[in-house]
Amino acid sequence: MLSVRLIPLAPLLKANLKQSLQASSRLGPITFSRQFNISTKKRNSYIANNAGPATLAPMNDATKFDSTFLKQFKTSELVSFMLIGICTLNKPILNLCIKLFPYVPMPVIKALVYKIYCGGETIEEVKTTGERLTERGINNMMISLTIEACNGNDNIDPQYIVSETQKSVEEILIPHTLSIIENSGKSINSIPAGYVALKPTGFTKNAAAVLKNFDSPEYKDSFDELVANASAICKTIFDANKNLAKQYPERTAPFVVGVIDAEKYDLQPGVYELQRRLYKQFNPVNSPVSVVGTLQMYLSGSADLLTKEEQLAKDQNYRVGMKLVRGAYIHSEKDRANVIHKTKTDTDNNYNSGITYCIKSILDDQLNKSPIGHLVVASHNADSLKLATDLVNKSSPENSSRANVCLGQLLGMADSITYDLIKKDNVENVIKYVPWGPPLETKEYLLRRLEENGDAVKNDNGLPLVKAAFTTLMSRIFA
Repeated sequence: MLSVRLIPLAPLLKANLKQSLQASSRLGPITFSRQFNISTKKRNSYIANNAGPATLAPMNDATKFDSTFLKQFKTSELVSFMLIGICTLNKPILNLCIKLFPYVPMPVIKALVYKIYCGGETIEEVKTTGERLTERGINNMMISLTIEACNGNDNIDPQYIVSETQKSVEEILIPHTLSIIENSGKSINSIPAGYVALKPTGFTKNAAAVLKNFDSPEYKDSFDELVANASAICKTIFDANKNLAKQYPERTAPFVVGVIDAEKYDLQPGVYELQRRLYKQFNPVNSPVSVVGTLQMYLSGSADLLTKEEQLAKDQNYRVGMKLVRGAYIHSEKDRANVIHKTKTDTDNNYNSGITYCIKSILDDQLNKSPIGHLVVASHNADSLKLATDLVNKSSPENSSRANVCLGQLLGMADSITYDLIKKDNVENVIKYVPWGPPLETKEYLLRRLEENGDAVKNDNGLPLVKAAFTTLMSRIFA
């Protein structure tokens, strides 16, 4: 068992971020439930010299729905947006839709809402989705084969998942990324990497039990199989990055990245162990990060975990990449009262302090040496996305490490925010999470999005979306 001396880096940034955010009249005062002590002169010096105030620039009035982004969509998609708005008018209607959704035939779902949220059933359809995203100014994507052992479904073939995921990297992500690099006319280090989401529950039979008991002798062989299957995909990614770096030596960031998705709290110890093994194998110092893990910042222990991951990387001489999410399992966590922050404000503070620390660590290093080497800011929260954008923009345009920070949202969600970032703030490092795969599995994905992101869906849509989609549709018909 490795012994690690933890120094609370990420929590320290909360105090710094608190001061700067309190200066913002729009956000109002922020309180913190924990007190943090500086444990070494080195950390004192770092905070004093490098972690300056992270202020948020003024944003558009959140109460005003800007429908400009809808002009990018097809007429049939505007009808879909109207339907989505109706389903999210209020909480009772949303809950009713969630209950009825499993009984809706897949052809109806495909006709009405599928293309808003899913990239397609085949590799060719996902390619087309990527091209459409490029037309909208979205320079890359995170693709996700939506086959996993969840909700009692253990009828999976891990080898098929490995093979299809490797194929998606080689036939979708690499050509798509290179096409943008070659044809966008932009700096090679302004183009975000292409990402592939890797679901730990898809890499072995009985995956939930294996992850929960990863350190038990009874499950050792199964966990080793899970790690080996994930490693096979990550090796494809790592080899691609090495080969492409020879072709484009001026690029600092990776070309493709594997992202380990988070699971429910009781499975996370096994997921963390998987991530660390992959970091050590595929994220050597002096090289771009090829593997990114996920931290759920609504967990009360996530700031300490960020510190631990950085310290492990230093001690064992590898690098880590992070995808920071607030968290998607709040409605299904059995022990959420004890493992999740008590308030949304605490979660927001924790999330913002985490992305602040990671971004500064990345931008302060342009030689691919820092323990934290890559960050995906996975969020639909406008304030967090603006904070990340401001932090990146404060660095020199010549800082090649800027491409090691990207902003990500789910396909079909937060489209108005994505549009504003690209069109109004000239942000280039934006991606969309694009699920794809067999109809049954994508239907399960859509249901989980409703269940896990119901509040975000409602806030992002509802009556304003119905009105905006209808107005845009009518103006198009009678133009």
